[in-house]
Amino acid sequence: MTEDEQSDWRTAEQSASDIAQAKALRQQASQGGLRFEAYLPPGLAEWVLDFVERGVFTDPGEAVFVILGEHKDLEPHDDLREEILKRSLEAAMNDPRPPVPMEEVMERMKKLAAEPRPEAALWRQRKIT
Repeated sequence: MTEDEQSDWRTAEQSASDIAQAKALRQQASQGGLRFEAYLPPGLAEWVLDFVERGVFTDPGEAVFVILGEHKDLEPHDDLREEILKRSLEAAMNDPRPPVPMEEVMERMKKLAAEPRPEAALWRQRKIT
């Protein structure tokens, strides 16, 4: 993520801390890999769990591994990434639903932010014996 892409919700100190941690872990990760927790919002979580339920992946971690690998493989192919973006934008523009006014979107966002969030489900990795 470049400085221009930095999200508004992260402070410069948080970004600097994350960058420092990535630099500190790089050598160890290049030899032994990297483990981390990931939060998936409800729709994405359901999508990934559906793959696990159908036996496509053994667990959510494998899904992340495979999908990130596919994304990495696609990275050098700018033409394909641009085509995917183009098609996504075309699909959004051709959506038959009427556009939602910005005021309504902001009101919905404020309401969502004020509501308590249900606790996220936690996948527990099974112990291999």
